[in-house]
Amino acid sequence: MQHFIKLIFLVVFTVLMVSCNSTLAVAVDSLNPLPQESDTTFVKLKNYSTDFVYDMKYATADNFLKAKVYDCAECFLRLKTVKALVLANKEFIKKGYRIKLFDCYRPLDVQKKMWTIVSNPKYVANPAKGSIHNRGGAVDITLVDKYGKELDMGTPFDFFGIEASHDYDKVSEEVKKNRNLLKTVMTETYFNSLDSEWWHYNLKLALNDKLSNAKWDCDKEQ
Repeated sequence: MQHFIKLIFLVVFTVLMVSCNSTLAVAVDSLNPLPQESDTTFVKLKNYSTDFVYDMKYATADNFLKAKVYDCAECFLRLKTVKALVLANKEFIKKGYRIKLFDCYRPLDVQKKMWTIVSNPKYVANPAKGSIHNRGGAVDITLVDKYGKELDMGTPFDFFGIEASHDYDKVSEEVKKNRNLLKTVMTETYFNSLDSEWWHYNLKLALNDKLSNAKWDCDKEQ
């Protein structure tokens, strides 16, 4: 009888362990918003979240090129980049901030146009090699508070000087805190930072994606 009770206990224990492990596996999978395979789908960020702020600089002449190179101010990205960016923004919202976007996916033809205006690899990636912006895996961003005011990051967007570097320490404690907040959340949600530009972040899983020249129709509702 005692042996039979032990056997029943062992069976029940095994069933419970299998059930727990299955539940844990589902929970872990649900925390991973990114597909494991290469994702080549381009989507509009606004269709996946309305919690972002936009100031698409290259759709205006308010940029270092002093020229408008986008036909319209849209933010397209690979679907996996969108998923990671939405995840990051949710973390910022919990802290009272939101992501403001300056640039997203950049068609290769636009990269060529930029290179024609400024043919200097210090400022513009050579379209012969392209940039991760041309792969739909990069974003240029900052943070705004609940009133829509940009946090002080020490330099404007697209300031090409040592002062824009993450390693530059001759900035105020407030700037250090703001840059660190941006970098910490972004790098904890699937992105890499660019040392020389506090605003630039690359999706880790997009580094090997192909260059793209896919374009969107500004007159067509996406």
